[in-house]
Amino acid sequence: MKKKEYLKELRELTEEGLKERLLGLSEEQMKLRFRKASGQLDQSHRLAEVRTQIARIQTVYGEKFRRAEVA
Repeated sequence: MKKKEYLKELRELTEEGLKERLLGLSEEQMKLRFRKASGQLDQSHRLAEVRTQIARIQTVYGEKFRRAEVA
C-alpha cells in the first residue's frame, strides 16, 4: 500500500480504530523481535516496516486527538 493511501486510511479511523491497529502492530513487533533474537526471522525488513507503521499511527493519533484536547 502506498504511503498516501495508508495515511488517508488512518486519518479516516476513529480513536478506537487507531488504538486497535497500534496494539496489533505492537504485538507483531514483539513477536518479530523474539524471532530475531532466536535467529528465526527470515524477513528482517518487516521489523523496520512495522516500526514505521507504528510511528505513522502515533503521528495521526497526535494530529487528531491530542491537539483537540489542547484547544
